[in-house]
Amino acid sequence: MIKAVILDDEVRGSGLLQHKLQEFAEDLLVEAIFNDPQEALKALPDLKIDVLFLDVEMPYLNGFDFLERLGEFDFEVIFVTAYNIYTLDALKANALDYLLKPVNQQELKEAMLKLQKRVAMKERLRKVDAGEMRIGQGRIALPTAEGIHLVKRDDILRIEAMSNYSVFYLNNLHKIIVSKTLKEFEQLLENSQMLRVNRSAIVNLDYVVKYKKGEGGTLELVDGAEIEVSPTKKKQVLERLFTP
Repeated sequence: MIKAVILDDEVRGSGLLQHKLQEFAEDLLVEAIFNDPQEALKALPDLKIDVLFLDVEMPYLNGFDFLERLGEFDFEVIFVTAYNIYTLDALKANALDYLLKPVNQQELKEAMLKLQKRVAMKERLRKVDAGEMRIGQGRIALPTAEGIHLVKRDDILRIEAMSNYSVFYLNNLHKIIVSKTLKEFEQLLENSQMLRVNRSAIVNLDYVVKYKKGEGGTLELVDGAEIEVSPTKKKQVLERLFTP
């Protein structure tokens, strides 16, 4: 059973969507409905869900700001909004779909098919646990929809969070997108040159070419990428970079 949450500041809007989702009641359960994004921020970390139906235009906190505040999450996002100007932002947020209000039932069916396929794929990938990803000889296995990539740890420049995915940037300029959170890889790569330097990035310190001063500072990598350092991580980063 796919578990869902609806977040829409308009009671009428959330109620209408819940009604339309009843067609899929055999496969989908609406776990909760929120009309206040602040309440949803507090509750969502404790809810195990597969998808969030998310409005964009909400008072005090729009849908994209909401995801930013939420940080890491492992569910899919389907935007449901009356505005068609946010499609590019939704793409950058790696949303599964983007539905315009009033929601067309056929488009909702198509979104549900995408969701069912994505949830099934993620379930298969979850079976590759941390033990299976750590395959020895300095390599890790990265499960993707296309197959399992075998990557040397030393070839990883950095790993960045992209909503509920992790993007691996390699020193051959390739990148691999994995359906696992940054936290899982932080644990997997501990006791190595890989260090989490902020909420959204793990960096291979061997590829840092410059440290720029600032509140937390900024790391410049060999590929030109600049990664901000969280103030809480600054001391640890400097010790790792400059202590013999």
